[in-house]
Amino acid sequence: MDYRIGFVSLGCAKNLVNSEQMMFLLSDAGFDVSGDTENVDAVVVNTCGFIDSAKAEAIDTILDLAQGKAAGSIGKIVVTGCLAERYKDEILKEMPEVDAVCGVGSFSDIVDIVKRTLEGERVTRYGDIDAPERETGRVLTTSPLWEYIKIAEGCDNRCAYCIIPYLRGRFRSRRVEDIVSEAQLLAENGIRELIVVAQDITRYGLDIYGERALAGLLKSLAEIQGIEWIRLHYLYPDEIDDELIDVIAGEPKILKYLDIPIQHINDRILKTMCRRGTGEEIRSLLKKLRERIPGVVLRTSLIAGLPGEGEEEFEELCDFLREAKIERVGVFPFSPEEGTPAAKMSYPDEDTARRRAEAIMDIQDGIMEEFNASRIGKVTRVLVEEFDGTYYSGRSFAESPDIDGRIMFTSDTLITGDFADVVITDIIDGEPFGKTYEAAD
Repeated sequence: MDYRIGFVSLGCAKNLVNSEQMMFLLSDAGFDVSGDTENVDAVVVNTCGFIDSAKAEAIDTILDLAQGKAAGSIGKIVVTGCLAERYKDEILKEMPEVDAVCGVGSFSDIVDIVKRTLEGERVTRYGDIDAPERETGRVLTTSPLWEYIKIAEGCDNRCAYCIIPYLRGRFRSRRVEDIVSEAQLLAENGIRELIVVAQDITRYGLDIYGERALAGLLKSLAEIQGIEWIRLHYLYPDEIDDELIDVIAGEPKILKYLDIPIQHINDRILKTMCRRGTGEEIRSLLKKLRERIPGVVLRTSLIAGLPGEGEEEFEELCDFLREAKIERVGVFPFSPEEGTPAAKMSYPDEDTARRRAEAIMDIQDGIMEEFNASRIGKVTRVLVEEFDGTYYSGRSFAESPDIDGRIMFTSDTLITGDFADVVITDIIDGEPFGKTYEAAD
């Protein structure tokens, strides 16, 4: 009998890569694997457990699947990922509809876990979260044109508010040759844009090579024929050195778009949260990046309502945003995560944190309006992703997939995967709109 296995992947890009790896292992073992969750023998739901909203989404998803199981459209439910790792003793006890639980150290055991579950066992499996990454194939699920490539697992930063090191283990880099080999396969499958991800890509190589190796890795990736864009996600500010800046500035394939989570700017809060560096060092870094990488677009993430944040510290953060004019900002109200040092500290109440997050986004909306206005009349290279019969849509270097929106434009005949030079002519509902440069002549 051919068993049908459905997949649901929640949370971050790194989690999605794990889902795609599990899908490959199951497919390679003869299972029929897809994203369907109806009329399947089992569903594997790969969960996130990072913050309260992610936990709530995971629990709601499991409960929805449980309804499908009760209705007979789902045979078994297998829960994997961070929520499973975080609540290893509670899930099977409190959610009797779940048939198996697999921690993040056991992704590579998914075939055995699913087989045993289908045979009627109730399985619990928790492997070593510090074990080296297993190299395996993937079933690509994102886009025929872009794909994530994960260069490391885990994290050694130990920020006081973050649960990730307790769930994902210590930082473990993959070998350069394994990453390059995977990237070459992606290119052969038509991928044009690589999005380099890890919890902290700037730390890449320190554990296995004894030195930062991201700059060298990027040079190797840039040599791969077929890969046109390389996008960098999650650079820790104090690990960005001159060698890396030179490579980013000098290599045309590396997009001048840098995602650098800073979380806050106040020195005391940064120190309390175990973030390396000071507010002044962050300011200096951003100034250096703008000077040495002309036209760079910066993205960051911030946390409003961190322990120790009073009105003065919050105003300092707001003033910093107005001065730095970071083009892309995501902000989250502080979520006290049990098991982290920050959860035991004194922090603003939930309403205050939410109000401050909304105030930050109000400031950021003005910055985005200014940034969008500055693009009108300029030509930007766009990767064509869709055509709806009237308008083409795609992304430039300034838009990361699933985060920053798209550019809509008109043109003569193009096909998906083309690159087009687009003149931005207007901003409609916050999104750039334009026409191809040839059509504008």
